[in-house]
Amino acid sequence: MWLSLVSVGIASLFAVPLGIWVSGWRRGAGFVAAIMNIGRAIPSFAILALVLPISIRWGFGLGFWPTVVAMVALALPPIFLSTLTGVRTIDPAVRQAAAGMGMSRWEMIRQVEVPMATPQIITGIRISTLAVIATATLGALVAFSGLGSFIEEGRASFDQPRYLGGAALVVGFALLAESLLLALQHLLTPWARK
Repeated sequence: MWLSLVSVGIASLFAVPLGIWVSGWRRGAGFVAAIMNIGRAIPSFAILALVLPISIRWGFGLGFWPTVVAMVALALPPIFLSTLTGVRTIDPAVRQAAAGMGMSRWEMIRQVEVPMATPQIITGIRISTLAVIATATLGALVAFSGLGSFIEEGRASFDQPRYLGGAALVVGFALLAESLLLALQHLLTPWARK
């Protein structure tokens, strides 16, 4: 759970501001989006294998940090693309009205663009969170003790209750995270309520 929270948190800290910043670019946004999608193109296990020796050499050890790097790479694209799409789909007339009211660029971002793009931003965070929770079980392969450990140990020892119990915990955590993020979206977007 901590691994998923840290991974999605780090990805959000990078992807949301970058998506807002790049949304104003006409030509460069596609290039940045293509770079971001590398996280989807490279399998998470391959990233784990690449990062593990570096993590050991720099003293970060096995388990947690190599898995975080792989999960951040997985979480970045949906958050970035949702943020970019959310900001880009804002009606230009809204921006013109904000500029006509004398808002600076920073005020427009803070008071207009981010609130209007919030549903899409949270959707990207929800997608990333579920992907990270499902994939973070790979951390057990690099000595990270988490929910994936139950699955890996159960699989290795043919202990079906342990294996299924670990899988059920992952599913339960994913459903809990989805429910909490839907509640957060509902709380942050009161104008979208019926």
